[in-house]
Amino acid sequence: MTNITKGANVPVPAGALRVAVCRLSVPGTPLVDASALLLDAGGKVRGDADLVFYNQPAHPSGAVRHTGAGQGGGMLAEWLEVDLPRVEPGMQRVLIAGSCDGGVFGQVPGLYVQVLTAEGAVVAHYTVTDATSETAFVLGEFYRRNGLWKFRAVGQGYDSGLAGLATDFGIAVQDGRSGSEPVAPAVPPAAAPVPNTAVSKTAGLPPSSAGPVPQAVPGPPAHPAPAPVAPAAAMVPDRLPIGTDFVPHVQSGFGNGVVAVEAPLPPGPVIVEARIEGDDYLLVETLDRRNKKDDIVFNTELPDFHGRALVQPPQGRPLRLNVDYPGAWTITVLPLSSARRLGTRELTGRGADVVAYTGAAADVTVRFDGGADRGQWFLMNCHEAAHLDDLDRHDMLVNETGRLAQTVPVPDGPLLLVVENAEGDWGLTARPLPVHTPSTDQETGEAPRTPAPDGKGGTGLRALFKGRPTSVYEGRGEKTITLVNPWPGRPALVRYDFPRAEADYRLEVKNVDEYGDESEWLTGGECGTRGVSVAFRAGQAEQTVRVRHTGEWTLRLLPEEEAPLLTGPVEGKGSAVLRYQGPPTLMTVRRTSLGKDERLVALSLNHPYGKWTNIADTNRRRRPVLGPVWVDPGGSCFVVVKAVQGTKWRLEPEPLSAAPVLGARTHGGWYGVVRHDGPERELVIAGSSGVIHVFELDENLFPYRKITASSGPYRISSSLLHVRSLGDWTLELRD
Repeated sequence: MTNITKGANVPVPAGALRVAVCRLSVPGTPLVDASALLLDAGGKVRGDADLVFYNQPAHPSGAVRHTGAGQGGGMLAEWLEVDLPRVEPGMQRVLIAGSCDGGVFGQVPGLYVQVLTAEGAVVAHYTVTDATSETAFVLGEFYRRNGLWKFRAVGQGYDSGLAGLATDFGIAVQDGRSGSEPVAPAVPPAAAPVPNTAVSKTAGLPPSSAGPVPQAVPGPPAHPAPAPVAPAAAMVPDRLPIGTDFVPHVQSGFGNGVVAVEAPLPPGPVIVEARIEGDDYLLVETLDRRNKKDDIVFNTELPDFHGRALVQPPQGRPLRLNVDYPGAWTITVLPLSSARRLGTRELTGRGADVVAYTGAAADVTVRFDGGADRGQWFLMNCHEAAHLDDLDRHDMLVNETGRLAQTVPVPDGPLLLVVENAEGDWGLTARPLPVHTPSTDQETGEAPRTPAPDGKGGTGLRALFKGRPTSVYEGRGEKTITLVNPWPGRPALVRYDFPRAEADYRLEVKNVDEYGDESEWLTGGECGTRGVSVAFRAGQAEQTVRVRHTGEWTLRLLPEEEAPLLTGPVEGKGSAVLRYQGPPTLMTVRRTSLGKDERLVALSLNHPYGKWTNIADTNRRRRPVLGPVWVDPGGSCFVVVKAVQGTKWRLEPEPLSAAPVLGARTHGGWYGVVRHDGPERELVIAGSSGVIHVFELDENLFPYRKITASSGPYRISSSLLHVRSLGDWTLELRD
């Protein structure tokens, strides 16, 4: 082991290394967050992606990863992995930093950093002995020298916290820089010598003066964080890990023509690319066994169109395409590996396209300019690699008209995002989900890491990156956990996933109050095994839940802004949450999938009080149901859809006038809304089912009065009525 002092350096192997930022496990001492910054020759980052920490746990190149925390031998450690051969040529230094939350580094006992090989051999050890009022530290750095890598003990402290450190290296901090300047000069470039007198209060001391070296370092977690997708084509694998490569087939023509791929194609879908010259209408369709037109591949009026589509070739016969275009065209049949790659930088396009995503689960930001008349249709589907044998088995992510800017979730890759229709310019950006798990903190005795609610009052990464952190809770089997609200005072979304579970009522997550009493929250039979719901409905700081499931599960907290804004008709599948910002309204809820016995429920949930009420329950029927969307004027409204993941649905806001007028005797069935416009009358309720309730709605469409069929008559004035029944019903007005 090489024990070095501040300013000293030591050669390190040019391979995969592990870095441990350690301190003694003493109750009540401040937390220490480990981070890494990748710097170019000018000593700056290129952007936020060059900072790696627990909520952005992997660099796009895969060269640096934050792999969590460990505990052992009376020590606490945060772990980073640095794969030096994967550091891009333009990056000259990798800084290892620490930030202190809830105190200063002078209060952190036994702080040191170790560099280890993959086999566990220590190649560098630096103990910090002179920390005082600093709230951020550059502990050390890897740097290139004459084609080799070295590690230097830096020990540069900042009283201004991580915000000051980050600003010095080119990261734009939202709240600006505060506090004093660094307590030591800026770190010089690796090519320049580091005079001990400039950076160390104890320069020249022998290695033994750094104090005893612990014999054991707490090990890293067994499950390293997955790396997000790379931002540029140069940083992704050479080929997409799905499909089979083959020699592309290219055919050009002028005017109407037929494309025939005589060479056998491998099983699975292919990419069909079309290029045209001119601004005429292009229509490309597959041909069936009888040589008749079958499925539409391209249908566009975009001038000089260049786009791609996903096509399933027929089995046992050539792929044949009919081209209907009066000008010059070129059709190319390509393997899936030719798909453009989506990363953390915006990928732009125009018209139909096929995009590959190979990273971890992510939120994809979708931008569409609406086309020439700002009213064109944008449709994008997600095809997971496991289901490419059936192109009808996909998730519809976006189905909107006009200009849009929204965010949609995608699962772990590899997968294909297929822009089916887009008569205009669009852009896609992937934001891989952070993988920090509060359970790691619970193992080390530390509190879960959550952002400061206003970006103030903290000196660590939680304050610096306001709104960015996301909490992930993972487990296996039945367990009771306490979710910590990253945005206290506001609700949050929760994306749940129970892989390999059955969508039945044996799978459930229940709320647990302070007395141990349970109430239903999520069930597999109603909400499916994966989807989105709402946590902390009233903005609570914590929510205790009991998970009952035999396998693995994940609960991921997301900010409420991730819910799509509901402004018009919208289609989706499975459980989902949408934000609604309009006035109280009626809404048609329709199940559009053809499966039998699929239940679909829509709820209106309002913050700040966490109150909710039913919009509609289709009761496993496909008939459209009209329901009220209650909107609290003092809060914000969410429309929560509960359905198993295979159930497709459509929501469409309707005016209040869409409710039928109540006559002398009005018949109906199941759920519905009627309105009484006349003077006060008596109402009698009858039905074929033993369960029938009628609710009078107030001006915000909240059910303030419950009327049942078991008694009456009731006197009602002009109002909207929400009927909830399990069968046919009759409402009779009497003088």
